[in-house]
Amino acid sequence: MCRFTLYLGPPIRLSSFLFESEHSLVAQSSKSRERADPLNGDGFGVGWYASELSAEPAVFRSITPAWNNRNLQGLSRVVTSGCVLGHVRAATHAGGVNEANCHPFRYRELLFMHNGDVARFPKLRRALLDSVGDAAFENVFGSTDSEHVFALMIDELEHSAESTGAERLATALERALWRVIALSERHAGDEACYLNMALSDGEHAVAVRFSTDLEHGPESLYYHYGRSHLPLHGRPQGEAAEDQALFVSSERLSSDASWFEIPANHLVLSSRGAPPEVRACRRPRAVKRGAA
Repeated sequence: MCRFTLYLGPPIRLSSFLFESEHSLVAQSSKSRERADPLNGDGFGVGWYASELSAEPAVFRSITPAWNNRNLQGLSRVVTSGCVLGHVRAATHAGGVNEANCHPFRYRELLFMHNGDVARFPKLRRALLDSVGDAAFENVFGSTDSEHVFALMIDELEHSAESTGAERLATALERALWRVIALSERHAGDEACYLNMALSDGEHAVAVRFSTDLEHGPESLYYHYGRSHLPLHGRPQGEAAEDQALFVSSERLSSDASWFEIPANHLVLSSRGAPPEVRACRRPRAVKRGAA
């Protein structure tokens, strides 16, 4: 399965966590420590926000391995952002190796990425697409289970006016999560779903570590909150109280003691400059929409 990292805080160079941290995302692409197979070489993607220029984020994706892409190395040295999502891919049966299937996925101001697998996805794909509105349907360009789960989130957000900020993202993620689980239970029986996911609008972020596998649990996922230089090399210490940053990563980016494992089936919610909230996933009373 894949590896991903999310950053929300003061602006940093993309290379800081992509290449320069002790156990960077690019290092995880070839030397993952918490997967049986250490390689995540079926493409990569990085998305970042430049709010002074546009509310919509930029995305750079490629089917080449992250460790061997000179364009990524050159770009990351000269681009800074206060919100970055990076992903290195290990393709599953749900999709081939092509650029449309590389994460993160974008919709308007949103970026989304996933590490895991939806059980028997080909069997439930039609029902899932039948359940979403036009905006979500038209944003599916690839064949991965991940992008289709994102479509459910888009569908929830298009119909949501109940909350704002990070809570709005969390509500959409939770409702989408349970919608896909309901579909999977109907079409895949007792096969497990693995749904580690991250969603951001550039100012707020939510990440979840989730699985229906009661025996083995979900894939690894950690978070760090504090001075933004802590898990990184080469960043001077910030003095301002607001110089706080959130990292969420499939594997710890450093040996720093302030990395914490996200408990199974829990969310991390964060808004820029505010401490994150960690809470259990909530199951909505109703998760069915459309034909699902």
